[in-house]
Amino acid sequence: MGRQNRRKPIFLENIEIIDTANKGKSVAKHDGIAIFVQGGVPGDICDIKVFKRRKKFWEASIEKIHTYSKRRTEPKCEHFGTCGGCKWQNMKYAAQLDFKQN
Repeated sequence: MGRQNRRKPIFLENIEIIDTANKGKSVAKHDGIAIFVQGGVPGDICDIKVFKRRKKFWEASIEKIHTYSKRRTEPKCEHFGTCGGCKWQNMKYAAQLDFKQN
């Protein structure tokens, strides 16, 4: 038997990605909780689905991007997002350097 008390995903609309994190994830905040989002670029405004909730942070995926960040660019590699080798090809290089310095 499976767990009957499983939490349903939370959908949040018009969330702004504000920073970068490890392993190609980005950061958003909602009600003071840090949310790690896969595939976002700081400046994106998007709808997200929270699939994992912990006491101090949540993890989410992007469902829809309403406004693309000015830092976003088209990845050069056709395998970006599937192989995992390049974490930030969807962000302009100058922006990557700014966030990496911080």
